[in-house]
Amino acid sequence: MSDPAVYGLILAGGSGTRFWPLSRDDRPKQLLRLFDDETLLEKAARRLEALIPRENLIVLTNAAQEASVRAILPDLPAVNVISEPERRDTAPALALGIAAVARRSPEAVMVVIPADQLIRDEAGFVRIIEAAVEAARASDALVTLGIKPTWGCPSYGYIERGPRASISGYRHEIPVHEVLRFREKPDADLAEQYFESGAYSWNAGIFIWTVPAVIRELTRHCPELADFVSELRHSRDFAATLAKQFPALTRISIDYALMEKAARVLNIEADIGWDDVGGWISIGKYLEQATGDNAVRGPVTLLDCYNNVVFGASGRRVALLGVHDLIVVETADAILIADKDEADRVKKLVDQMPPDLR
Repeated sequence: MSDPAVYGLILAGGSGTRFWPLSRDDRPKQLLRLFDDETLLEKAARRLEALIPRENLIVLTNAAQEASVRAILPDLPAVNVISEPERRDTAPALALGIAAVARRSPEAVMVVIPADQLIRDEAGFVRIIEAAVEAARASDALVTLGIKPTWGCPSYGYIERGPRASISGYRHEIPVHEVLRFREKPDADLAEQYFESGAYSWNAGIFIWTVPAVIRELTRHCPELADFVSELRHSRDFAATLAKQFPALTRISIDYALMEKAARVLNIEADIGWDDVGGWISIGKYLEQATGDNAVRGPVTLLDCYNNVVFGASGRRVALLGVHDLIVVETADAILIADKDEADRVKKLVDQMPPDLR
């Protein structure tokens, strides 16, 4: 495809707590080599390059991670890596990205993806995005990808799909549906009901829209962000205006600010081997599977152990004896040993670490 009228916006901010001690404030999940020799950010950029010219890829990050992003993507034009002055949640971040694209191409289609997700079916992803770009152009609506659920997960938001959309001029064979509503993270019972119904998709935070369509909806529903986009896109000094205006924006997610209010939102459900890889437990299924249901990476010796996740990052040997249900992560300057049932509390542990280990 490589359409010069399409821009890719990669969201690559976030904190480095879920994968501590491998991750740090300046090295969050998307900058780690968790699966192979390629970071999640590199994977995201490469996926979009099958659809979008490299000069049209823009990465949004923050000051703590900017140098690492530039080192990982050295061929990206310097102006295409933009740092938020401070963290203000996804709606202000996307408004910044919209302004950056609108300055260059006021009629462009934007493909917005997080940098920290794993997608194994990359050919399927390309086909889905091609369909979504066509749907966004033909419908003048906001399009979101929904992930086909594999179980009733209570950790994700959900998208409730309505009837198949009627879009004049849309010719792609992949079906597009109207979105009835966005659902917040449900409890376990409700998540199971969503899954059983077949009418709900996981909300992956992947959006496709034209610049005019998204600015129109921001103007209607979030004038603060619309004014910011207008001022930034027309500014003679982009950096100065960004530094002045961005920190004053209301901290709010894009779902609350826009997607739940927009006049028309469409959904394409995707079955593309998607995984949010939210922490060390979820990473286990992608590591080498050793005897005793142990998942390992690096030089590891196990004796009478079962159901552990062991990640050695420094090259030193890690040995476990007679233990089970543990997460063990070894780096050059820190070691994590945690009960799997306590994995969600890693962030609280990181908060107690000295600054040089956060």
